Parts: sequence; structure tokens; C-alpha cells
Amino acid sequence: MAVEPQFHVLAVDDSLVDRKLIEKLLKTSSFHVTAVDSGSKALEFLGLQEEEQRNQNPPSVSPNHLPQEMEVNLIITDYSMPGMTGYDLLRKIKESSSLKDIPVVIMSSENIPSRINRCLEEGAEDFFLKPVQLSDVSKLRPHLLRRKADGEEEEKPRRNIRKRKKIEESLTQLLMEDLNNFISIEDIFGELNYEFCHKRWKFGS
Repeated sequence: MAVEPQFHVLAVDDSLVDRKLIEKLLKTSSFHVTAVDSGSKALEFLGLQEEEQRNQNPPSVSPNHLPQEMEVNLIITDYSMPGMTGYDLLRKIKESSSLKDIPVVIMSSENIPSRINRCLEEGAEDFFLKPVQLSDVSKLRPHLLRRKADGEEEEKPRRNIRKRKKIEESLTQLLMEDLNNFISIEDIFGELNYEFCHKRWKFGS
């Protein structure tokens, strides 16, 4: 029996009550959850602030790790938050070359069509009205599974390229070995031919 992968969701909400609710619903649905109370903390967790600093002042050696222990597979954020709104966070993520493929879902207690359309046009996967229900959370997994399948499809050509390069490198190595062997044999025949000609000249004279 196949075991479904456990996805990691980053939940962002300045309201403690709403944050605890979405965290409970996600855990009930077998998601691994990290919850933060602001957009800036979400960016810090994702390492985006460090990425922006590196772009402004690129180091001589690139870091090999991200701040979080687990890869974030989906972000669900409240729209109305002080400082950085959920829409601002969405734009930051979609503008990032390393994070733009992470699905983002927006939550709001206000049913404003223009707000919903703006978020969807900016790249949000879905828009949930608060209070979020378990039935809403169940809609997240198809987004994640589809994204995972898309990622695997995108990885296939890369795997084929890596495989082809490995074959080409092996063939090149074999050709070089054959060439070296040919040169060695040619050197031997050259020496033998020289000795033969030298002896013929010697005896002929």
C-alpha cells in the first residue's frame, strides 16, 4: 500500500486564534505545519531576506543550506495583516527565482471579488474565506500532488541530459584510452620499422 507523502505547509496569520485553527486543521489533514505571525517572519523562514541581501552583495561562495529544516511545499497566508499583507507576501514569493514555484493560498474574512481576482491574477492557487473549514484544507493536497507531478515531469529531461552527459564522458574516456593505445602501438611499429631500415642500410652498404 503506497504511503502518501507528508507535505510541509507554512501558515501565516497575525491572529493567534486563526493561526491556531489553521494549524490544527492542517495537522488533522496530515500536513507538517510551521506557523508564523507575519509576512516578514515568513520571508525570514523561507530565506528570502537573505537571498535579497546576497543579490545586493553577492558572496564569493554561495551558501549550501536554507534556514528551514524542511522544504516548504505550500504557503497559506491571511490577506489582511499589519505591515506586509498576504498580497505583498504573495508578490514577494512570485518574484523570487527560488520560491516562485511554491503554491500560495490566500485566506480572508472579507469576500471582496476584486481582492480575490487580484490575488489569483498574481499567481495564488486558491482563495479561502474565513473561518477556514476542513473541506477547504482538503483542497490543498491536489494542488501539491499536481505540483509534485509537474516537478517530476520537469526533472525527466534533466535526468536524461545528465545520463547522456555521463555516457558521452564514458565514451570520450574510452576513445582517449583507445587513442593512447593506438599511439603506443604506432610508436612500437615505428621503432621496429626504424631498426629494420637501419639494418637494411647497414647490410646493404
